[in-house]
Amino acid sequence: MEHKWLSWAKEIQAIAQTGLAYAKDVYDIERYQALRELSVDILANYSFESKEKIRLSFANDEGYCTPKTDIRGVVFHDNRILLVREKLDGKWALPGGWADIGLSPSEVAVKEIREESGFETQAVRLLAVLDKKFHNHPPEAYHIYKLFILCHIVGGEAEVGVETSGVSFFAEDELPELSLERNTAEQLHTMFQYLQNPNKPVILD
Repeated sequence: MEHKWLSWAKEIQAIAQTGLAYAKDVYDIERYQALRELSVDILANYSFESKEKIRLSFANDEGYCTPKTDIRGVVFHDNRILLVREKLDGKWALPGGWADIGLSPSEVAVKEIREESGFETQAVRLLAVLDKKFHNHPPEAYHIYKLFILCHIVGGEAEVGVETSGVSFFAEDELPELSLERNTAEQLHTMFQYLQNPNKPVILD
């Protein structure tokens, strides 16, 4: 479960952003701007990031505030799972990233797998929709839903991408150091359950 201070900061930010999207009265706008600044203060105090960086990355959106969507492609080969090594932290993750405007979740999964690992795949089925706040990820300013989509290889070969420095398949008992911002060991073990039981129902937090 995420820290209380982070939950409060995100909720205050969401109220402020949504209020600013619809407010017409100048005094209401000032109040929502003050709420937004309060959320920035909370994050700056507990996360040690600068207020300027937080404003740019967290408190600079406009319109109705909604969760962001992170899509991860799940690919198995010879009872091993496909992982890519992220250049940002040198650790391993399921290929994936933010949902793109104009693409379906399946299209995003296929695109991210191709760009990060070199493999051409076909999306097969949705495995899980997880709320990041319920899992053991590092604190995150955004409210994020994670979609895990099973894909089958139809072509290509292992090749690193712009954001990756390694591509490999791993057995469940030999997982490397994981990029915890992107996926946890518990989540990968859950993915292996679908390999063992293809009829396992979709998981929803």
